Amino acid sequence: MKKKIIIPAVVMTWLMTAAPVMAQANDVGKIQTFIQSVIQVLVTLSGLVAAGFIVWGGVGYITSSGNPEALEKSKKTILYSAIGLTLVLGAFVLSNVIGDLAGTAFGSGQ
Repeated sequence: MKKKIIIPAVVMTWLMTAAPVMAQANDVGKIQTFIQSVIQVLVTLSGLVAAGFIVWGGVGYITSSGNPEALEKSKKTILYSAIGLTLVLGAFVLSNVIGDLAGTAFGSGQ
């Protein structure tokens, strides 16, 4: 019974007396730059994949030869690719806005 009470008390005491660690502005800027670079690469790759699927859907649309199933499949491919591209670009813009706000808040604003 005593072990159940002692362990949380020790952990809470340790957490309360731990010294806070403050990141330097340069370190925050490096992390921000790294994360933005990774996001840029992922957005570029996603954009290329979405463009490829839009082209694939367009070719399928052109070559469907009146087949309603192939035509509908091509329309869905184009639609879902456009939705995916919109989501990726929206996430990219949102990450840039959050990055700018975080950079300003943490002192590494450019």
